[in-house]
Amino acid sequence: MLYGFYELLNINLFQYISVRAGFGFFIAFILTLIMLPRFMAWAIAKKAQQPINKYVPNHASKANTPTMGGAIFVISTLIAILLTANLLNPYIIAGVITLIGFALVGFQDDLGKILTGDNLKGLSSKGKLGLQAIVGVAVAVFLIHFAEFPTTIYLPFFKEPIFDMGDYAIIFWVIVFLATTNAVNLTDGLDGLATVPSIISLATLGIIVYLTGHAIFSGYLYMPNIKGVGEVSILASSLSGALLGFLWYNCYPAEVFMGDTGSLAIGGVIAYMAIIGKSEALLVLIGLIFVLETVSVILQIGSFKLRKKRVFLMAPIHHHFEMKKWAENKIIVRFWMVAFLSNIIALISLKIR
Repeated sequence: MLYGFYELLNINLFQYISVRAGFGFFIAFILTLIMLPRFMAWAIAKKAQQPINKYVPNHASKANTPTMGGAIFVISTLIAILLTANLLNPYIIAGVITLIGFALVGFQDDLGKILTGDNLKGLSSKGKLGLQAIVGVAVAVFLIHFAEFPTTIYLPFFKEPIFDMGDYAIIFWVIVFLATTNAVNLTDGLDGLATVPSIISLATLGIIVYLTGHAIFSGYLYMPNIKGVGEVSILASSLSGALLGFLWYNCYPAEVFMGDTGSLAIGGVIAYMAIIGKSEALLVLIGLIFVLETVSVILQIGSFKLRKKRVFLMAPIHHHFEMKKWAENKIIVRFWMVAFLSNIIALISLKIR
């Protein structure tokens, strides 16, 4: 709508991505704050509550907490985008497909868990990965064949692309989608633990994507310049605003959980923005908390299968610290701090090329 005002009424203020990103942030934030209490009341009445894994320590008190709150911040983000972004931009279209596609996969998984009352009775692992892969392929194909997005790959500290992946980029990008969505999903185990690192990651990626789409700034920083991708920083800003509104109710002690509906949607958008910002490798720093959580699970499973011994008291690693009797809010805030610091380093690295 705001971009339409610029085109139809020549209101120059709305031509600026930064202005519309700011509007998107506050629209999504306010909508989430307004809609979430109503959703929580409905979820409690319908017993749409989070099934708790019996093996997780000290989580019995969370059993009656409503879940699938991610549906609300996804809807708020979509409304904000509709009101602020250029809807004819192919990168916005692909971003919306990503957001909705992964949210629907998560919604199906959440629904299965709620209906059965069992945290392990959602989608099967293979079924979940298969649906995520389908969404990833759809977005990757759209980028290559409709948006004509370059398939070159860049590494941090290098000015020029390493090589051109061609159609093999589809496979690589699907792996990025699968890794990121499931990493965010694994992190979503404590109140607000995944929310703030997601906001920080989106802020960093929003900056990177904006710079990538800006001819002058990208040239100054020796970054790739891809016309049109800067518009997607509005998606990052809107989702960040929606997540901040969600955090109002999700911070410790949480009144609502995002569920897989939210965590898969967030992971999908983070992966998508890393791809269009040519920052897939930098995602290791940008999403360091998500990486650490995932690696802890891989190490735990691998060690137990090979040596019959555990590396951690429990995985993902946030449960390890719970087992060591750390207070939940202390674990959460310290993880937030690590996420903030790693993203500062990621932004600093942009100048070192």
